[in-house]
Amino acid sequence: MGFWTGKKVLVTGGNGFFGRHVVAALGSAGCSDIFVAKSNEYDLTHESNVERLFDDSHPQYVFHLAGLVGGILPNKERPADFFYNNLMMGTLMFHYSWKNGVKKFIAAGAGCGYPENAPLPLKEESFWDGYPQKESAPYSLAKRLLTIQSMAYQKQHGFPSVICVPGNLYGPWDNFNLLDAHVIPALVRKFVEAADSKAAAVEVWGSGRASRDYMYAGDAADGMLKAAETYQQSTVVNLSSGIETDVKSICGILREVAGFGGDIKWNTSRPDGQLRRCFDVSKARRELSFAAKTDIRNGIENTVRWYRENLNNPALRK
Repeated sequence: MGFWTGKKVLVTGGNGFFGRHVVAALGSAGCSDIFVAKSNEYDLTHESNVERLFDDSHPQYVFHLAGLVGGILPNKERPADFFYNNLMMGTLMFHYSWKNGVKKFIAAGAGCGYPENAPLPLKEESFWDGYPQKESAPYSLAKRLLTIQSMAYQKQHGFPSVICVPGNLYGPWDNFNLLDAHVIPALVRKFVEAADSKAAAVEVWGSGRASRDYMYAGDAADGMLKAAETYQQSTVVNLSSGIETDVKSICGILREVAGFGGDIKWNTSRPDGQLRRCFDVSKARRELSFAAKTDIRNGIENTVRWYRENLNNPALRK
C-alpha cells in the first residue's frame, strides 16, 4: 500500500488547471477518497463557507490550490480583487485546516512572489528579501503571506504545512483565453490557430528575450505529493525545472510542433515583463529526491496535442 491509500484528501481548486493535475496524481498514487471543493458550491472568501466545507469533507490532508489567477493585464486592472480573494482564501483554509485536526496543509505559493531583484537562481531563503514585481505584487504578496502563517502555526500549534513554489506552470487544462492567459498557453493557441488557418504571421508581444523557468504541471503535481509525504514541519520548497527558456525558443518549438510555416512578428511596443526568472531546485532534489521529468519540448507537444483534441470545448474559445 502506498502513502495515499486510504487517506481522505480535500483539494480546493481541484477543477482548475493545476488542481486537475494534482487530483490525477493523487488518483494514480492510490488515493480514492478525494473531495474536490467546487467554487460554485463553496465561496472560500467567506468563513461560513469554509466551515461548511470542512463539515462536509472531514479531510486528513488539504491541498489548497484555489485562487484568483491571471496574467499581467488583469493583475494591473484588478489588483484589489487579486489581493483580497487570495488572502482570504489562503488564511481561512489554513486556519480551518488546523482547527479541524488536519494532519498536514499543502499549498501552492507563487513564483512571482520572490523579490524582483533577488539573485538568480531563486533560493527559498531569499523569499522575503525584498519587494516582488510591482504588476503582480497584490497577488503575490497575498500568496506569500501563507509562508508566515505556516511558520506561525508551526511555532504555536505544532501544525505542519508545506508551501510549494512552482515555476511557470503549463500543460493540459491550462487557461487559453488570450485576455488573461500566461505565456505558453497564449502562444499555443496563437500558433495552433495560425497553423490551422494557414495565416501568414503570428504576432508575439515583446522582444522574445524574456526567459522563465517553465514547469510541466503534471511534474509539479508529483512534486507536491512528494512534499506532502516527506515534510513534517513548516517549510517552503521550489518545484521547477531549474532551466531557463526564453520566449523566442518557445516560439521556435511551437512553430515546429504546431506546423506553422509563416512569420513571427515581434510587437516590441508591448512589455517583456521581468526579463529573467529561474529557480534553485537543489532543496527539492536533496530533500525530496525530486526533479522535473518532462522537458520543455515534450511538455509543449503534450499541451498542443491536448489543445487540439479539446478545440470544441467552449471554455477554450473565449
